[in-house]
Amino acid sequence: MLTTHAASGVFSVTWLIIAIPLASAAVLILGGRRTDRWGHLLGVAAPLASFVLGLVEFATLVGKPEVERSIDNHVFGWTIVEGFHADIGLQVDALSISFVLLITGVGSLIHIYSIGYMAHDPKRRLFFGYFNLFVAAMLLLVLGDNYLALYIGWEGVGLASYLLIGFWSYKPSAATAAKKAFVVNRVGDFGLSVAIMVMFATFGTFSFTGVFSAVHGADPATLNAIGLLLLLGACGKSAQVPLQSWLLDAMEGPTPVSALIHAATMVTAGVYLVARSAPIFDLAPTAQLAVTVVGAVTLLFGAIIGCAKDDIKKALAASTMSQIGYMILAVGLGPAGYAFGIAHLLTHGFFKAGLFLGAGSVMHATKDEVDMRRFGGLAKPMPLTFATFGLAYLAIIGFPGLSGWFTKDAIIDAAYHKGGTSGFVLGSAALIGAGITAFYMSRVVFMTFLGRPRWEADVHPHESPKVMTWPMILLAVGSIGAGYVLMLGGRFANFLAPVVGHSEEPSVQPASTAGLVTLAAMVVGVGIAALMYLRRPVPAVAPAGSFATVAARRDLYGDAFNESVFMRPGQYLTRLLVFFDNRVVDGAVNGIAAFFGGFSGRLRYVQTGFVRSYALSMLGGVAILVAALLMVRG
Repeated sequence: MLTTHAASGVFSVTWLIIAIPLASAAVLILGGRRTDRWGHLLGVAAPLASFVLGLVEFATLVGKPEVERSIDNHVFGWTIVEGFHADIGLQVDALSISFVLLITGVGSLIHIYSIGYMAHDPKRRLFFGYFNLFVAAMLLLVLGDNYLALYIGWEGVGLASYLLIGFWSYKPSAATAAKKAFVVNRVGDFGLSVAIMVMFATFGTFSFTGVFSAVHGADPATLNAIGLLLLLGACGKSAQVPLQSWLLDAMEGPTPVSALIHAATMVTAGVYLVARSAPIFDLAPTAQLAVTVVGAVTLLFGAIIGCAKDDIKKALAASTMSQIGYMILAVGLGPAGYAFGIAHLLTHGFFKAGLFLGAGSVMHATKDEVDMRRFGGLAKPMPLTFATFGLAYLAIIGFPGLSGWFTKDAIIDAAYHKGGTSGFVLGSAALIGAGITAFYMSRVVFMTFLGRPRWEADVHPHESPKVMTWPMILLAVGSIGAGYVLMLGGRFANFLAPVVGHSEEPSVQPASTAGLVTLAAMVVGVGIAALMYLRRPVPAVAPAGSFATVAARRDLYGDAFNESVFMRPGQYLTRLLVFFDNRVVDGAVNGIAAFFGGFSGRLRYVQTGFVRSYALSMLGGVAILVAALLMVRG
């Protein structure tokens, strides 16, 4: 399935795609205040340069025959001990270059937007340093030619996300959110690390080509175990159930961070991991089924939560959780869904980044307000933000002709084509999710931009500066046309075929029966939202709501579950271990020390320093000795 073509590291520019943002991050983080004046410019130039190099690599791939559309660039050999050998290399193929263009392209627009958004932050230079560290780690993750290099990038993304989510660490909520994201991701990282260890123990290699060429003769139980461990890793980075709890709290970071994490980088890593590991999952039916179940559950989970959030960023974060669920569902369908899942990931990068940047523009104009109950009527003072946000909204709900219509509807159709009970259940879950998506995203638009103004008297909404609006316009263009470019005629599926295999359903189109039913579900969702939030006034204070509403506001009790099942038992276990350590372990050590200390203290009284005492002791000893001898002789 995967044919590699070696390329000399001297003439390849692949390593520069990672090295440029990494070097920029080093300069900005270590350069100190002397870089404050121009640090943001360097921060923007780095991903733009990587994007240009990515286009060069893309053009090189497109110009090659299909069997040669994978170029391996060896960087160096890393041998730690005898019997353990790992090469670090970079691999450019259809899958990795698609991610490279998304990360650097959309990432560059977010960087440009951040110049205006972070203009008054005294640590703007450091912000761009962390931003570029994030981009460099993500690029290593998708360009590495083996699981060890992928894991290094994987952990680098985790570190950078911790730094960015907690960037405003003077806020206790931001510091807590960063720590929560870091800890929850460690659970997923454990699964990935064990999967890599099992691969090496089973196949003797970390490389993609080595592992994938050996899987056909492997034990199915081993492949299922590896697949489930890889899925655990994907759940952590992509915020899938049951490791989704960190995602909404991550909104404590600056809005551009939310756009980068939720659109172009971190949450897409799990989808990439499953798609890259396609040869493993294709031979591990249990693990593949688990992937689809996780995706279906999460897309509904996130959609339901999004219906009850009044915080505009958290509503969009719940949307991300749901949309990534669609992607995980798609790649879990095997060859029938790989191309659709990755295509939806790419289109999602445009419209979700546009939504988050639009939300940031609204916050910028309303003194950082995030409560949608304090917005309303913003379409008039902010027409450009409304237009770009609106196009991204239409794309995500699957409005005909826009990007989400091409990709999400194709996933729903592919799920139904799986056949049997599982296909019906998965397709129905995705269909219901589409209707709920239309409802909660319409709710966001109606509460924010339409209706009567509800903002405070001292708030004067205004349009954002051009450095923020131009990236929003370009993302809106992608929201309109990306799906058409990718999906028409199966061109993207054919492009990905050398990596993930040819689609078993290349003729699936959004205008199928399932697509028409999905369109009807979208109309119903929009209509219900209009009845609830346009025909009725939006109260300034959220009503108590039903049990379902309260549950959605509390993230379907995900945090409560973690606290009850993991945190509190862990606290009690820790207290028990501390008690055992203090009373038993330390008690035994301290008791022995006290015994000998007391005994030696009492024995010390015998040593008085007086000659008469020593003479009396000697006399007593002689008397005892004589008495003993007499008794023996008697």
